[in-house]
Amino acid sequence: MGLYIETTVRTDLETLWERSQEPDRHQRWDLRFTEIAYLPGAEGEPRRFRYATRVLPFLTVAGTGVSAGERHRAGGDRVSALRFFSGHPLSLLAEGSGYWRYVPTPDGIRFLTGYDYRPRWGRFGRAADRLLFRPLMGWATAWSFDRLRLWCEQGVTPERSRDRWLLEAAARLLLVVVPWAVASLPLGGLSLAAVPLTVLGLGAAVLVPPSSRTPAARRCLRVPPARTREPRLLATLEQP
Repeated sequence: MGLYIETTVRTDLETLWERSQEPDRHQRWDLRFTEIAYLPGAEGEPRRFRYATRVLPFLTVAGTGVSAGERHRAGGDRVSALRFFSGHPLSLLAEGSGYWRYVPTPDGIRFLTGYDYRPRWGRFGRAADRLLFRPLMGWATAWSFDRLRLWCEQGVTPERSRDRWLLEAAARLLLVVVPWAVASLPLGGLSLAAVPLTVLGLGAAVLVPPSSRTPAARRCLRVPPARTREPRLLATLEQP
């Protein structure tokens, strides 16, 4: 049940590499992380890093990882690989690994990731992961990839695209809540008329496509177009 996400970004390879590999830029667009920072290490060795995610205003879950990248490959593509681990007792994610590929094409850069992890908490953790956490992680990764695409292609900063998404989500919510609230009022005929409006509002909230300048997970490919292999680079990384 490994996760796979892919998008095409119409930008130059160096810009995409920098905004996805430099921690201060990466943490701006990736919804999965609140903070990413490299740890001290020897030059030329795989880079060790610390990551943190603020789950609640008073709760931050952190972990460590190690990553390495190949910028100069014979085919002109690039790849990076990582392994990560969290010892936080409230982190469902115990350890995992993954990779990113950057493949130039005539239409732009195919930017894709494949990763998997081991949940903790035994049977309960495995069930929670399958039913809730893993689908949420897949959505968050795809949404973040589209957020990065907007930044590279249209110059929409991650902060601005987040705000636009929140406004659009609020508008979709109002399409459902307002007719439902009217339908709940004791207004006779008006109440009956509001019922189909609630259904229409729900349909519009779900089916109306997002703005072209708003991140949307639905724009990303979630199933690999062909059988994929992990890069050999991943096998060279030790557990952090």
